[in-house]
Amino acid sequence: MDPTHFNRIGLQSKRKGKKRHSEKPLEGKWRFLIHKMEETKKQTCLKLLIPVNSTKGEPKEPIFVKGTWEPTRFDLAITDGLNAWLCNASEEEVNQRASQWDQPVSEYVQLAERYLGFQQPGSIYDFSDAGDGHKRLSWTFEKEGMTLQWRWKCKQSPNCKKTTAEILDFLMDANITLSEEVVRKNELYENMKVEAEKSLAQSERVANAKAEFELETYTKFLGVLNSKKSKLRDLRDKLSKQATARRSPQVEEDTDKTESFDEESFTDDSDEDPQKDVTVSSKGVSKKKPSRGKRTRLT
Repeated sequence: MDPTHFNRIGLQSKRKGKKRHSEKPLEGKWRFLIHKMEETKKQTCLKLLIPVNSTKGEPKEPIFVKGTWEPTRFDLAITDGLNAWLCNASEEEVNQRASQWDQPVSEYVQLAERYLGFQQPGSIYDFSDAGDGHKRLSWTFEKEGMTLQWRWKCKQSPNCKKTTAEILDFLMDANITLSEEVVRKNELYENMKVEAEKSLAQSERVANAKAEFELETYTKFLGVLNSKKSKLRDLRDKLSKQATARRSPQVEEDTDKTESFDEESFTDDSDEDPQKDVTVSSKGVSKKKPSRGKRTRLT
């Protein structure tokens, strides 16, 4: 085999490797853009019961309206199970309709999504013939006390089977998603219920342990308090006895002192009486002494 063949293969692989390396950032950007576009899109599916004729009491036939909503436009796919219709509202058409109703484009799209995403009880829906196999979807709403009606023409799908299959696929995917969500919520609820029971049992155990701890602590505290009280009483009794013992000799001394003081006072009184008599007699004597006359000087 020609050795240049391997060189060509190696060169091609290198080139392919470089090309892949250079395409990775672009693929990442495209995926990011596609993800952002998918985030801005919303999809809904509404089951409507449309009367066959305009007369009251006539039976109603169901149709399924699948909506794909973007900030400035929307697409509708409608099927009755046999035929299918499409309504592709472009940005220009939505902008024109919004300007006719003096509304911003975003508000117009949101209002259409509100009435075609969920059936409103006060609204009258109709899906009538528009000729050439086309249909006209209309619905009414109240605004400022007036009943207004919006209508959009829906063309017959070039492939009714494909359109109907896409609507059924969307419904099946939505049903599976809702079922999985219900199962997940039930499992979460059961887990939360088990955790709640465990938490309740644990809280009861903690409460019982706390009550036991408090009872044990209070019991020990009362024992210590009572022992302290008894010791304090003993100390008080000892102090009172010591104080009484100290006071008894002092009282005896005070009694002795009082008795000696009384005897001394008695003797003093008996001694003082003669002195008083002497004093009185002396005073009398002094009074009886002759007074000396004044000497006169002769000049």
